[in-house]
Amino acid sequence: MTTTLATRVRDRAATHPDAVAMREKQLGIWQEITWAEHWDTVLTLAHALLSLGVERGDRVSIQSENRPEWVQLDLATVAVGGITVGLYPTNPSPEVSYMLSHSGAKVHLAEDQEQLDKALEVIDDCPDLEHIVYVEPRGIRGKYDDERLTYFDDLMSRGTVHRAAHPGAVEERMAQATEDDVVTLVYTSGTTGPPKGAMLNNRNVEFAINAFCGDNTQLGIPPGRDDLILSYLPLCHVAERAFTTWFSAGAGTQVNFAESIDTVPANLREIQPTIVFGVPRIWEKLLAAARIKVDSATRLKRLWSRFWLKQAEAIGATLIATGGAHTTASRIRYAIGWVFFFRALKDRLGLRRARYAGSGAAPIAPEVLGFFMGIGVPMHEVYGMTENAAIATANRPGRVKLGTVGEPYADIEVITDPDTGEILVRHPGVFAGYWRNEQATADTVDPDGWLHTGDVGEWVDGTHLKITDRMKDIIITAGGKNISPSEIENALKASPFVKEAIVIGDRRKFLTALIGIELDTVGEWAQKRKIGYTTYRDLSEKPEVRELVSKIVKDVNAKHNPVEQIKDFALLPKELDHEDGELTATQKVKRSAIDSMFGDLVTAMYEGAKR
Repeated sequence: MTTTLATRVRDRAATHPDAVAMREKQLGIWQEITWAEHWDTVLTLAHALLSLGVERGDRVSIQSENRPEWVQLDLATVAVGGITVGLYPTNPSPEVSYMLSHSGAKVHLAEDQEQLDKALEVIDDCPDLEHIVYVEPRGIRGKYDDERLTYFDDLMSRGTVHRAAHPGAVEERMAQATEDDVVTLVYTSGTTGPPKGAMLNNRNVEFAINAFCGDNTQLGIPPGRDDLILSYLPLCHVAERAFTTWFSAGAGTQVNFAESIDTVPANLREIQPTIVFGVPRIWEKLLAAARIKVDSATRLKRLWSRFWLKQAEAIGATLIATGGAHTTASRIRYAIGWVFFFRALKDRLGLRRARYAGSGAAPIAPEVLGFFMGIGVPMHEVYGMTENAAIATANRPGRVKLGTVGEPYADIEVITDPDTGEILVRHPGVFAGYWRNEQATADTVDPDGWLHTGDVGEWVDGTHLKITDRMKDIIITAGGKNISPSEIENALKASPFVKEAIVIGDRRKFLTALIGIELDTVGEWAQKRKIGYTTYRDLSEKPEVRELVSKIVKDVNAKHNPVEQIKDFALLPKELDHEDGELTATQKVKRSAIDSMFGDLVTAMYEGAKR
């Protein structure tokens, strides 16, 4: 029988029935779900899908925050040979319409009234959609009259009836699985056009699980039943699916679901996870929170904290130089700091027990990684993408090179194109193609099986890969100079006062930038100086705030060559938002949208230089 996510969970339930698989918080109390209970729910849900007429290859879509039902329906879909389609909770109705219709989803799970309304608004554009399941009944039951709606508990009851009437039906489906069966469509962010549905099959997922959880794991010590994970990034993203579902099924790690994205800091403190993955924005927020705490302390505590943060800076510099290994001096310095400062700080950040911390999905400023390494968090930048099942390169314990995304995993091929510098990857995890888009597939995977990532990179010391930028984002100035904007942008965003930075200058004589301030940190900074403000826009227009950002820009400029320096900048009048079309669901800036929405600010910067 082909090994799948479903067979892995079934087998783990048989060998460790009473071990805790997942936890979620209900009414302020963490509730445990054992592996036996987990698989029992998955099996019942799988029978429910059969009762709804789900055939092999049918699509089941999910739009929900992270919760047990997301994972269980995903696994149930795999068990019956279906294909899971994840949607971001923040996807607005037009994007919901596109993904449901493009994927041809037959069954759709909408978490609550907000998500249900999105689906019902576009259901006429989705002819294949036959059933909508909702989890949270508040505001729905007794108020919506549509025969296509089913409450999740009623779906479970339906599954119970089918399970009693057709014992073994799900097992029969599981036995039909092949390595080539597509198990999920992961829709890409769509920064330059409509999102594409990347098809990952059983072979891709199994390769990823073995790479993550096997003896050659990037974690140094393979993950296992003693490891705790906090699930909070959207599960429709390949990185969170890997760290939540694949780690759990492959290694038996315990998954703890955050209550919401807003409660992540509090949930981190409660759980103190051992394995932590975050996109750069998360690490930047944690760093900003630590700095705010220090700056808002009493004078004596502030001086004490700054002293130890200086020590952390020195320790981090040592670890950076050694690849993550302590010297005798740095180990002694850290041991003293652990007693007096670092232990309390890590506890407050929720990282006291973190044995492995990873950052991926986008470039991150080395200064951010250096901070966490200095306070004792083993940070590792990693690289992968949806189209290669999140498997490409990783910085490994003891072999960290800051500013790189590490070394290739064992048994995979990673090269850079000698002409363009584009990173090419080849291994069994490379996806099966784009759903209903043969041309895009052919443009991405060449006849020799090389995945063209669209990222530009270079080798450091012949071992570690450094990503310089996305090919489409490279700026070519009027003078013909090629500039990678992401390095400059990340340097700006390393400041706790900067949330967004978009460098502009393609075909122009010099670089400028649109900068978005971090409302929390700049707001606190302003309050301390008795600078009154009412809204984000009002705060961003304060001359004192512009002067604050100007100093940040000057500091970054000092680290770059003249041609790479920002000659002028404008502060964004609003926070960028996914629903306004300025960001993708993964919080990546849509540069084309920024150009059109804030073109007047860009024009003013360049016209100002002429005057």
